[in-house]
Amino acid sequence: MATTATISSLLLLLLLLLPSLFLPICGLSDTKAGAQFARRAHMKKLRQKVSHLHFYFHDVVSGRNATAVRVTEPVMNLPSAFGMITMMDDLLTEAPEPTSKAVGRAQGMYASAAQQELGLLMAMNLVFTEGKYNGSVLTVLGRNPPFQQVREMPVVGGSGLFRFARGFAQAHTHWFDLKSGDAVVEYNVYVMHY
Repeated sequence: MATTATISSLLLLLLLLLPSLFLPICGLSDTKAGAQFARRAHMKKLRQKVSHLHFYFHDVVSGRNATAVRVTEPVMNLPSAFGMITMMDDLLTEAPEPTSKAVGRAQGMYASAAQQELGLLMAMNLVFTEGKYNGSVLTVLGRNPPFQQVREMPVVGGSGLFRFARGFAQAHTHWFDLKSGDAVVEYNVYVMHY
């Protein structure tokens, strides 16, 4: 019969050997190839770039071809439309005309989040479909008071060529139809990325 000391020694040996048996299965071993990859990744310095993007955002809330749809009504009869939420899939173009070259879509939502004035919470992905940024996305999340001349919202992230993105988007209303609510907004986006 095994003694208590022998069982304790076997358990201790098993505990010491277990990580060396388990880590290669998980891909965490310090192999020669793994060490070379780590050295190359550590030695390669990522260069940060600054990009300026300029485009027009077409918010169409009227008609059969609306690209922005209200999903909740305001909770009170306030001029700020507090509580209204609108989902959007708006066209982005090179020039203010809707027939100009499409460069992407603004997909997300805006919600009236202020009671005293029209102040929108914007949460949108700028999905680029043309040029060198084709397939890349920038995410904007911030406050947009649309009756101010220029509004600034933070860029909080991105994907594709915009990985690790941060920066800001400036919006300026180019055209607004008070009757229909349709608008064309000029955007200048400045973003730092790798």
